[in-house]
Amino acid sequence: MRDQSMSGISPLLKKELPIRHFAALKAAKKVQNDPKKENLNPKIEKKTNSNRHKARGLTAMEPIDDVYQVQYYPKPVFDIETAIDSLKKFQQLDFTYPKQPVYIDLQLDMKLEKKKKVDPFVRVVQLPYSFMTKPNSVVVFTENPEEVTVAQQHGADVVGGMELVQKILDEEVQGDFYVSAPDMVSKLVPLKNKLRKKFPKSKRGSVGHNIPEMIKVFKTGHEYQVERDCYVLSKVGTLDMPKEHIAANVATIIKDVCTQRPVSFGPFVKRAIICSATSESLLFKAEPFFPQLTEDNEEENK
Repeated sequence: MRDQSMSGISPLLKKELPIRHFAALKAAKKVQNDPKKENLNPKIEKKTNSNRHKARGLTAMEPIDDVYQVQYYPKPVFDIETAIDSLKKFQQLDFTYPKQPVYIDLQLDMKLEKKKKVDPFVRVVQLPYSFMTKPNSVVVFTENPEEVTVAQQHGADVVGGMELVQKILDEEVQGDFYVSAPDMVSKLVPLKNKLRKKFPKSKRGSVGHNIPEMIKVFKTGHEYQVERDCYVLSKVGTLDMPKEHIAANVATIIKDVCTQRPVSFGPFVKRAIICSATSESLLFKAEPFFPQLTEDNEEENK
């Protein structure tokens, strides 16, 4: 009895317990491929379009007709006049609005010497052929009574001093451009976050004593700016304008853009695109509008 209590299991129960038998698993045999049998199986070759023309940059041959797959050829680069003619044809074929706006998209090379870059800039230019439907509104900041009278006589929309600050913050007074006398700039600091890029700056030509000249420039001027670090997207006219007028406006903007980097660093415009509101984009040659490197330019750069 002592032995049974010590073991914890009755010998009768031990006899009644089922006995389980497990078969040992045999290792699977490695199947070796017969090289002779492999040669009998036909090989499936990958299809390659070796006869298909593959474009290699701008050196690939041009398509022989008007129907071709665009992805296999480099995009053509047109003269500015030819590109504008194409936009006009697109409008006629699509029966779209004939006075739709025309845009250019310029990609700039902002690199300078070492790790320096050209800072994004905002410019106002006088286009030779304006397409504005109405003049820009100009707000003038000055507390000089004589300058107030001069500004009103030359077409300023709003003229005033510190009393305009709160009105602009409350959006009671708004303008396309803001110009200021030099002694007023320090008093306009509360408007920096509100006006942002429109805040008067001497670098932009919106701060100075010649108020009539500033009003004239900004009243009829065309503004463009660098966006996304290196792109200029600007309106240059409407599609119903003569192509010579559109081309002249394009030339004016590109020439003004190129003044923001020394000529000795090479072409400032890397890629130029023109399009209308409803048409596809066309590459055009901007090289004819680039400034030429002369001895005077080299001395200025030094």
